[in-house]
Amino acid sequence: MMSRKYFGTDGIRGRVGQPPMTPEFALKLGWAAGRVLGGAAGTHVLVGKDTRRSGYLFESALEAGFAAAGVETHLLGPLPTPAVAYLTRALRAKAGVVISASHNPHYDNGVKFFSAEGDKLSDELEAQIEAQLEHELVCVAPEQLGRARRIDDAPGRYIEFCKGSFSGRSLQGLKLVVDCANGAAYRVAPAVFEELGATVSVIGNHPDGLNINRGYGSTHLQALKTAVVERGADLGIALDGDADRCLLVTAEGKEVDGDEILFVIARQRLKSGTLRGPVVGTAMSNLGLERAFAALGVPFERAAVGDRYVLERLKASGGVIGGETSGHTLCLDRTTTGDGIIGALQVLEAMLAEQVTLAQLVSGMSKFPQVLINVPIQGNARAVMELPQVAAALQHCEAALGSRGRILLRPSGTEPLIRVMVEAQDAAETRQTAERLAEAVKQAAE
Repeated sequence: MMSRKYFGTDGIRGRVGQPPMTPEFALKLGWAAGRVLGGAAGTHVLVGKDTRRSGYLFESALEAGFAAAGVETHLLGPLPTPAVAYLTRALRAKAGVVISASHNPHYDNGVKFFSAEGDKLSDELEAQIEAQLEHELVCVAPEQLGRARRIDDAPGRYIEFCKGSFSGRSLQGLKLVVDCANGAAYRVAPAVFEELGATVSVIGNHPDGLNINRGYGSTHLQALKTAVVERGADLGIALDGDADRCLLVTAEGKEVDGDEILFVIARQRLKSGTLRGPVVGTAMSNLGLERAFAALGVPFERAAVGDRYVLERLKASGGVIGGETSGHTLCLDRTTTGDGIIGALQVLEAMLAEQVTLAQLVSGMSKFPQVLINVPIQGNARAVMELPQVAAALQHCEAALGSRGRILLRPSGTEPLIRVMVEAQDAAETRQTAERLAEAVKQAAE
């Protein structure tokens, strides 16, 4: 992976008002991206956002930067990240821009880019944008300045696209609870499932600019679990703040994570004869998923953590299905990027095809106990990872665990954290090993 100053595994992200997420930087970023991605004068880019209050600030700053580079800006308003990817292709834009910090709290925000084909930018293009940021901002001539306009029918276009990804006849008879995380999908997600015939109850659909991901969404499932059981729903769908991922809840209130979603979708593709290439997970994917695919005779590969790396591996290997435990699921036979709504629709399609419940669908995969502990880090997480006492603690824990499991220690690509993941056959040993290693990392970082 190419070393970059600002771009992480999913764009640029940080605390609002602190570098790099300042108005000045966003202005310069729009200009730099416009210079690299804009091409000829008069070309246009799309800009969408989630429901954070700071989205207004960064939308205006980016728009000004693009204008200074001579690039037209088409504003989409609050829309899911995958909607921006789709509309970038459909409206033939030079690039798509999303203002979002995904599952993070409202006080964080970020910027991520899509190419004209609706893909995440390559490391090389991100490096070119970073290099352009080092230059002085030079505005084009007044008659070449870019303009801005709003695309009013963007939500409707995306709703129809999502519906078109569902090959089942109807969701008639299914009762769903959809948790929109008070985020970008609060309008479009319920509409997709309702227009396909489902009876939909919605929670987390009252954004106020500050409550995105607070107590709702894929990182806070308790509200959805309670609603599904109390309302007698067939299942629940939990999106995150920008709706590029989802987790599910069974009728009994049990969580279904991204590994299980990946298993369900890939197995259905296998049964229908449309599965191509290997299924791609990440270093975080559960060993139970790997063994379940082995039992089905399905090749399984692991990529680095981050849906961009899953996508790269799928393209290199000719695969179509991949994803992360966190709920990023890629169905390249449906769309170009992770999409929480489309992922949920593929699971519903499998349920209807087999005439079984969600709980029955996931019963073919048995997960190993897995513990993930996030250790907050002040400063450079990668530097802490390289400390000799951290390396010694990791080596000691790996030796103690032996062949009974595995350990993954990595810095977060989106937050100032080191993630400690332990997976083993015995739940108690898994927990003890994770806590021991997390404490060693914490002490080393102090």
